[in-house]
Amino acid sequence: MTRAPAASLLVLALALVACGGSTTAPSAGASSAASAPASQPASSAAQPSDGAPTPVPSSPIASLEPSPSAADTASPDASATTAPTDSASPPPTASAGAGPAAACSGSADNRAFYANLAASVSWDVYCAVLPRGWSVSSGSYRLANGGKLVISYKGPSGASLTLSEGSFCGDSSGCVPSGSDTGDASFGAMPGTLVTTDAGGFAIVASRGETPSWLMVTGGLDQATTTAFGAALALVH
Repeated sequence: MTRAPAASLLVLALALVACGGSTTAPSAGASSAASAPASQPASSAAQPSDGAPTPVPSSPIASLEPSPSAADTASPDASATTAPTDSASPPPTASAGAGPAAACSGSADNRAFYANLAASVSWDVYCAVLPRGWSVSSGSYRLANGGKLVISYKGPSGASLTLSEGSFCGDSSGCVPSGSDTGDASFGAMPGTLVTTDAGGFAIVASRGETPSWLMVTGGLDQATTTAFGAALALVH
């Protein structure tokens, strides 16, 4: 009579244990719902509260202006003239449209003087390209008998330079001042001979004794400066 209630209590306890285990295990649906927020992209946290995307500033676009062409560069005036003027202007910078005498030292009149001669003779005409402080002291040309040019420049401290070109000399000496040949030197683009003159100066002669021929005579300059000026002579035509 006393064992029946104990068996009933044991059956009831086992039933409660079984019910308690089923209520504590989470369902599959609940697990997915709980993990969903962790799978959202981190950028969603940066979105404004109204859901509109944050604007991104645009980068500026660099642009280049076209450079002026050589044709737009101002050039010396090369108006027609018949004689050079005494001008102490520095050598001009050659630019488009400046004409064949653009590199010649002096004024626009000096350059026109060279250009007019070069257009009228068949031989090569060279002009001096000198640093600041030099100017034309005298100059003339003639077209008869093949044409000739004689032009002189004066420089600092009494220095001088004279160019004679074309049919300026009628003898085999080339009208070179007396002196001794010192070596080779350039008369512009032409090969020539350097002469140390008895007067204490120098000369550079090309095609000595021929017609045409070319001669540069300097005074008050050393040998290195004379040869440098000779090599710098610019071909006009």
